[in-house]
Amino acid sequence: MAHMINPLATVDQLYQRTSFSALPSDLQDIIFFATQSLTQAAGILLRIPQSVTAQANVVLARYWLVESPLSHDFSDASAAALFLAAKLSAHPCTPRDVCNVYAYLLSPDSPFFKGGGPLPTEEKEKEEEKEKGDPSSYYLSETAYALLRERILNLEARVLYSLSFDTHVALPHPLAITYLQALDFLGFPKTEISRRTIAYLNTALLSPQLLYLTHQPNALAVAAIYNAARDVGAKMPECAWWEVFDVDREELGFLVVGLRSLEGWVRKQRELYSELRTGMVTKSWIESEMRKRGLRIGNGASKKDIQMDDEEAAMMRDMDEKGEQLES
Repeated sequence: MAHMINPLATVDQLYQRTSFSALPSDLQDIIFFATQSLTQAAGILLRIPQSVTAQANVVLARYWLVESPLSHDFSDASAAALFLAAKLSAHPCTPRDVCNVYAYLLSPDSPFFKGGGPLPTEEKEKEEEKEKGDPSSYYLSETAYALLRERILNLEARVLYSLSFDTHVALPHPLAITYLQALDFLGFPKTEISRRTIAYLNTALLSPQLLYLTHQPNALAVAAIYNAARDVGAKMPECAWWEVFDVDREELGFLVVGLRSLEGWVRKQRELYSELRTGMVTKSWIESEMRKRGLRIGNGASKKDIQMDDEEAAMMRDMDEKGEQLES
């Protein structure tokens, strides 16, 4: 049964992530969502099975539990996790393919994270011309390729070391299909109910609530089935059927809400931050947001250090103001 369970995040790890990090929690969530979405997009372009890309998502989430996201570029961390997961599977990718795909996704011509409402006819024609793209914008020279390849390989080793070489990931997707078969697909066509269930499980990979690090695959599978059944209006068993799959009511309730909350959260963040509508979130933008909030930028700074820095800055401003008053 060991291959069907995952090592979960400890309470101390989750507490330190939120309480002792210099990075505000809302920016952590934005980084997590954007980078996991980038990983999914890269997996599609590399034609890697979703099971391998999902494993890369989980490996990256585990890595960021023990390392600050600001220690490396977000895209490099995504590429290293995907390259590692593919290498350990039956669908390995060459470093050249990985580098080319990420160069394209991060280029100005990439449609990644870009979109909006319908355009007028003339603007639509111009937009179609732009969508053809300029290949030179995502051309990777030999020097740029060598540098990016070196960063990915170095970060791959760092990820393995941080995780103590434990890269095992048990996904809930096969369990969900097995549970649906046991429930006779709730009386609905197999394709319809299965697609919705898998969609919820894939969405959970992007959730900043770290659902894959705090719950076992069987609980995620049951919650996804519950949500899919509600969406299609399926009649579920009147008994506590989730207990048959070793899931209690409280955990099921939390996961049902967690799986449904991501869409609303993303919509709100896109309204607050226009950067989420124009491309991949970058480390420089995160650092600029921290400067706007008066936070010190550092990989290992704690909130106590930040508070001391703020007090020192306030004291220096007061001294400058008093000096200007004396001079005048």
